[in-house]
Amino acid sequence: MESLRLGDLTPDEVRALYGQHAANTGQTFTPDAVQRAITLTAGQPWLVNALAREIVEKIAVPVPEPITAEHVEQAKERLIMARATHLDSLAARLAEPRVQKILGPVLTGDVLTIEPYDDDLTYLRDLGLIAPTPPVRIANPIYREVVVRVLSSSVQESVTADPRSFIRSDGTFDLDRMLVEFTEFWIEHGEFLVSGGSYGEAAPQLILMGFLQRVVNGGGYVDREYGVGTGRVDLLVRWPHTGDDGIRRLQREALELKVWRAGRPDPLRAGLTQLDRYLDRLALGTGVLVIFDRRPTAADIAERTTITRTTSPAGRALTLLRA
Repeated sequence: MESLRLGDLTPDEVRALYGQHAANTGQTFTPDAVQRAITLTAGQPWLVNALAREIVEKIAVPVPEPITAEHVEQAKERLIMARATHLDSLAARLAEPRVQKILGPVLTGDVLTIEPYDDDLTYLRDLGLIAPTPPVRIANPIYREVVVRVLSSSVQESVTADPRSFIRSDGTFDLDRMLVEFTEFWIEHGEFLVSGGSYGEAAPQLILMGFLQRVVNGGGYVDREYGVGTGRVDLLVRWPHTGDDGIRRLQREALELKVWRAGRPDPLRAGLTQLDRYLDRLALGTGVLVIFDRRPTAADIAERTTITRTTSPAGRALTLLRA
């Protein structure tokens, strides 16, 4: 198959492109805004241009004001929620068996077994859904958002919890309450939701991500990291809020998702070590480890679903959710 996909822009080319807008209008993109756009798009040409167009034409930031990273975040959310044509056509591919074959292990963090010169992997790279170079991974954070939101849309529609109920009186996000309410949702609906859908191996992770997206949506953001061979999915909740002193702050909460499969040892020890590394990278003192038990011998869902406290190898106080 001959690839007709345009090559990704380099960071310098993105800076130059946005610099042209400044030269033509006098309105600048702050360095943080440009860097956020580079990170979110990984240089995908349509996304780079669509973000800028959304900010300038739809959000319509006044020309005297600089374009900030927050504007870029707003534009990203608007593009995804509006199901822009390019993103919608990409989402439509997710039901194709050859796409599921490659994308399933990426979403679960499992090892991907493919033949050399696999046509299905080439197909996804030609679509631009998978990055053009190893390791196999979704091409950019915006596509990661689209994939998860599409695949977890039925979960989001099923969540009846009011997102406002997870905001504390000081404006921060109540992660502990979210975990408690997720366990109640999981016990009631988990087995039914896991049994349906075309991405069965990734179902538990998608259910939690769909629930989290529903309760965070509108007030914060969920960043996701996953890829083949890692054995985990990492989530970062970013929640902007204003303190009592009027200063704008950013709350960050980290979660790591793992699955206990038949014939494998309990992933608790590996998960705690991996979560320590993730928290080191984020400079956070605590986090949440979620372990979904998919073994045929697992206890009943109501019996095995618990929230406890534990300590990581590095001495961090962590929350452990077994489900």
